[in-house]
Amino acid sequence: MGHRLDDASAPARLAAPDEGIGRDELALATRNHGLPLEALRYDVTPPGLHYVLTHYDIPYVPDDTEWQLTVGGLVHRPLRLTPADLRAFPQVTTRVTLECAGNGRALLTPRPVSQPWLVEAVGTADWTGVPLRLLLEQAGVRQGAVDVVFTGTDHGVERGVEQDYQRALPIGTATGTEPEVLVAYAMNGAPLPPQHGRPLRLVVPGWYGMAHVKWLREVTVTDTEFTGFQQSVAYRLRQHPGDEGEPVTRIVPRALLVPPGFPDFMSRTRVVRPGPVPLEGRAWSGRAPVTRVEVSTDAGQTWQEAELEPDGGHRWAWRHWRSTWTATPGEHTLTARATDADGHTQPLDQPWNRGGFAVNLVQRVPVLCVDEDAQG
Repeated sequence: MGHRLDDASAPARLAAPDEGIGRDELALATRNHGLPLEALRYDVTPPGLHYVLTHYDIPYVPDDTEWQLTVGGLVHRPLRLTPADLRAFPQVTTRVTLECAGNGRALLTPRPVSQPWLVEAVGTADWTGVPLRLLLEQAGVRQGAVDVVFTGTDHGVERGVEQDYQRALPIGTATGTEPEVLVAYAMNGAPLPPQHGRPLRLVVPGWYGMAHVKWLREVTVTDTEFTGFQQSVAYRLRQHPGDEGEPVTRIVPRALLVPPGFPDFMSRTRVVRPGPVPLEGRAWSGRAPVTRVEVSTDAGQTWQEAELEPDGGHRWAWRHWRSTWTATPGEHTLTARATDADGHTQPLDQPWNRGGFAVNLVQRVPVLCVDEDAQG
């Protein structure tokens, strides 16, 4: 009896009631990592603390590799560019918050079985590179262009489909200036680390992480809509397996709280002392600027508005917020929620979808305020 790719690649599924995290999910969780929430204090996330999601293997790219990026398809002048060629183009640095489209998936019921993110799949970096529109201008996009397809070097199988990782953007987004898409070669002023796409990656401000193709080697302009696996099968908002679903695109608003005090090792319950406790965090949205952050210290029964810092000219990066809580002895649940300029606010109860995408349920942080008189 012959063997097929399906033998190594399971279909998508939902966890059974009361099913715990399985060995396959645990294996994914050890390969990928989220942002330690205390690192929200950094305006710009150090690369080793920035979240990582890798679909297949991290390609090995030695220093002496002769990497080339091709720009082809529906263009007048196909290009073949080395990283050195790209550095001859005008350089742009943009501060961008990246969030995994599956952030929060493990909080859903039933749980989609995949990378089991809680809320930590996020990070913010200064990405330096060449505006994609300049490369497309030099190549000369021909009439009738519909999509621009981006191919990474990472190769694998998913739900029985062998593939290079590929995603596409509409031609208007790829050639636009708001946001301006980058072909990036540096992160926080240094060459891209291997896990973040060395030597080249795409950066699409405001879009979830699946659009930011890493280890980029091909840019192809097409006259038809791209229907590859990561575009038309994965990353769709579906209620049922047969649904066509809506595509996952821009990041919905989210606020995260730096857990105050100090943690218990296993439960991660935070411990604070009675009295004033400073609260702070970050908020972002890829759809419209964040205009308000509210904080609750009683599990969402009441809310008070936090002080939201200006964006400092970094439209596509998270914003710092702060508040003060007068803690009293007892158990408390802290949470925060963001609202953007279009009026979208984080939900207290998350609408469900089969893939666990675009989840922005409010974060809940258990806190124990200890009574000093009861110590011992």
